Amino acid sequence: MTPPNAGKTGATEAQKAAYWKANIRLLLSLLGIWFVVSYGCGILLAEPLNALSLGGYPLGFWFAQQGSIYVFVVLIFVYGVLMKRLERRFGVED
Repeated sequence: MTPPNAGKTGATEAQKAAYWKANIRLLLSLLGIWFVVSYGCGILLAEPLNALSLGGYPLGFWFAQQGSIYVFVVLIFVYGVLMKRLERRFGVED
């Protein structure tokens, strides 16, 4: 797979590989954060977090029901911003 505008910019194979490596690293990092929040806070750490409350609900329950969804939506916007930076860095922006 090559970057969208890699042919237009005359990118070398090494630059293309570096772009995709950075892209995959970013994606895995953000998915890792989401996993920790959804699985870790919503399931593994639910009992200790339930000692605290948010909006009248135990925090562990809140993370399991709402928190991981909110974090995922925020991560979508973070991904968009970071991808714009990455594309500028590698010269593959439109």
